[in-house]
Amino acid sequence: MKLDLLHEHADRAYPILAALITPRPIAWVTTLHENGKVNAAPFSFFNMIGDDPPMLMFCPGNREDGTPKDTARNCRRTGEFVVNLVDEPLGEVMVRTSASLPEELSETEHENLETSPSSTIATPRITAAPAALECKLHDIWEFGGNRMVIGLVQCVHVRDELFDPVTLRIRAQAYHSIGRMAVPDWYCRTDDQYEMKRPR
Repeated sequence: MKLDLLHEHADRAYPILAALITPRPIAWVTTLHENGKVNAAPFSFFNMIGDDPPMLMFCPGNREDGTPKDTARNCRRTGEFVVNLVDEPLGEVMVRTSASLPEELSETEHENLETSPSSTIATPRITAAPAALECKLHDIWEFGGNRMVIGLVQCVHVRDELFDPVTLRIRAQAYHSIGRMAVPDWYCRTDDQYEMKRPR
């Protein structure tokens, strides 16, 4: 089956690609609104893009009327954001924060999500997240209807039990993030992992 995503099947590009390019990690991004309230929203167009310096990207789309979502506006205005990672116990509340609220309302307050101060930026992190990555905005690139927010990771907060202080590695067997699968409502668990040795 051949699918032409630039012409015949252009209106199906999102559901086709979002179902095939899986699992996708989830960036549960906190930003600060100009009224001082904390905005929290999940994005699955997200990944790390480098380690020297440490960088990541996520892609917030627009609202149906074509205006930028609160997260994109807040990132541009403040120059910072936090990527909170999501494990299974946080899955349902993360999904609920994807609902559109009036911009003056805070998803963290609406969902009774506790936040904690960040170390290097003003934007708080979600306390219950297994890990939180404090980011300074590096750039925002726009291509057509796409927007890519690129962040420089300043600091990482991680649950104590997930980090081995001897090897300085994340304990992969203890960290079970969830991943985004096909739209609109599919996710996956990551507690069934296996190892394949790479050639040296």
